[in-house]
Amino acid sequence: QVQLVESGGGLVQAGGSLRLSCAASGRTSNYYRMGWFRQAPGKEREFVASISWSGGNTIYADFVKDRFTISRDNAKNTVYLQMNSLKPEDTAVYYCAARRIPPSYDYWGQGTQVTVSS
Repeated sequence: QVQLVESGGGLVQAGGSLRLSCAASGRTSNYYRMGWFRQAPGKEREFVASISWSGGNTIYADFVKDRFTISRDNAKNTVYLQMNSLKPEDTAVYYCAARRIPPSYDYWGQGTQVTVSS
């Protein structure tokens, strides 16, 4: 089992920045691909970004390219999502997830709320 705990959410004005963190504990392993997802009210959960265990491969949803950056520090068992130039439409609960074997993510955090005011 792997436990994931997100932090760093909050209220920010449009154009501002936030940095989300996801701390992993339990039977952690560096051989997990980590992802960030989000779910806005009344909408389905959607993929935001993911990063390979080495950090050498990252994938982003088109709507966050050039604004968000995913990174990881395996020594700290932590994954980050740096979010810049935030827009009101980025308002959502952001979830961290981990997977060992594609395509499904096996472990999920409880989520952290991000609210962007206009």
